[in-house]
Amino acid sequence: MTPRNGGDLLVDVLRRFDVDTVFGVVSVHNLPLVDAVDRELRFVPVRHEATAVNAADGYARARAGLGCALTSTGTGAGNAAGSLVESLSSGTPVLHVTGQVDTPYLGSGRGFIHETKDQPGMLAAVSKSAATIGSAAAAGELLQRAALTALTAPGGPVSVEWPIDLQYAEHGPLPAPPRSAEAAAVDPDAVAEAARLVGAAERPAIWAGGGAARAGEPLRRLAETLGAALFTSNSGRGAVPEDHELCVGNYATAPAGRALLAEADLLLSVGTHFRSNETADYTLSVPERHVQVDLDPAAIGRVFPVTLGVAAEAAAFLDALATRLEEDGTGPRAAWAERVRTTRTAVRENQRAGLGEHAVFPAALREALPREAVIARDVTIASSSWGNRLLEIHDPRTNVFPRGGGIGQGLGMAIGAAAARPDLPTVGIVGDGGLAVHFGELMTLVQEAPWLVLLVFNDRGYGVLRNMQDAMRRPRAGVDLATPDFGPVCEGLGLPYLRVADPGSVAPALERAVARRGPVLVEIDLASYPPMPKPFTPPVHVPGAPS
Repeated sequence: MTPRNGGDLLVDVLRRFDVDTVFGVVSVHNLPLVDAVDRELRFVPVRHEATAVNAADGYARARAGLGCALTSTGTGAGNAAGSLVESLSSGTPVLHVTGQVDTPYLGSGRGFIHETKDQPGMLAAVSKSAATIGSAAAAGELLQRAALTALTAPGGPVSVEWPIDLQYAEHGPLPAPPRSAEAAAVDPDAVAEAARLVGAAERPAIWAGGGAARAGEPLRRLAETLGAALFTSNSGRGAVPEDHELCVGNYATAPAGRALLAEADLLLSVGTHFRSNETADYTLSVPERHVQVDLDPAAIGRVFPVTLGVAAEAAAFLDALATRLEEDGTGPRAAWAERVRTTRTAVRENQRAGLGEHAVFPAALREALPREAVIARDVTIASSSWGNRLLEIHDPRTNVFPRGGGIGQGLGMAIGAAAARPDLPTVGIVGDGGLAVHFGELMTLVQEAPWLVLLVFNDRGYGVLRNMQDAMRRPRAGVDLATPDFGPVCEGLGLPYLRVADPGSVAPALERAVARRGPVLVEIDLASYPPMPKPFTPPVHVPGAPS
């Protein structure tokens, strides 16, 4: 029999953690790993290391599990760094395995091919943790511990560098997995105090962030028990399906949302960072009585003062709190629940009116897609205006977007999500500027042929920043870009192509694209499509800008 090398060991680890697809770029410094993964699982050869991590990230989110990316050492690992920042921002469990030069030359400074200065330090700065495999005997335990660390809440990417001579070395069978740390028990005194405060509220509001994304059932029970207004951050969308009558959603800074939050007499926040763009740069008014639940003790009171702070895992604590309130006979506040339902309708109607003909897109997408379809959104006007709010999300696994705000990562995430859920359509929403960052991944799309509908909103530049410059009455700088004719480009790639230039063609084009059950690029020609009544600008503060 052929001796087992590091690639065979990695396959065993990935199978143990239910990973069937890996994304990466092959190199002389990861060849044994790629060989084994391609032979035993599925290896997706993307065109850039940043995309490998983004795709592993999208795969992990869509499956609510672990993703894996393979890169080379030095420049290859450096290329992955920006995408690791995104996974760290979002808490996505990604196992990033990167090569390293032969152990005799590590740190020698000889300029060995692909060598870089302090690669572990670079990776530690952009990962939840980073480690180096120092021997073949230690590899199995280290890789499994890395995977467990990535998956342990709060999740995040873990980088492992693996010298190439140790990848080729003979490896024994995979050892038993390290023991996972047991979750801390819910503090009954904290539950009792939270129940006392929440139960006394007449107009309660809940704000659910990414830390509550997997706590949907107890979150729904709690909202219904109280008749509470349920706000979410962008990361918390879908924890409770957004067609639920109490789900106001990601509308805390909308005028009607602000008014409702101002009327609330208690806020229960769960697993949210209260990001600047979702709190109007922290100027949003929240109730004086504030119960905050977060896994990270440092997050308690970091943005808004708290009456009670609880460091706990969201699902367990919310389940205990909902059960306690049910046992206490707490019932919904009927008048307040009706006020919540009215606001839920109002914020959406107001946004539709402000979008004009662009409101057709979220409606047509929801009609064309099953509830379980992943919607991966890059940072672009379509996402920031309606994709992150009006386009309903029904499951957190379908809510894929760059939480760190980096442009150009959406296509890789969409490719990863589509690989994770091949029997369902995935939609990617990108702009022409963001697509250009990793334009080469269109070739990955053609080669892998996933069921992915890529909507390219083409305004010939960086529309968000262009609108900001126009609003500030400044000359345009760096925002107008040369954009290809997507029809001939797609023809040359062998990629099916559709074009939308008017509101009446949106729904038919989306239906046709989804029905293809494969990759399709749909260009939204914004030069021909009616503009929004008011150009979209992001909710960021610019000193000295006109009001």
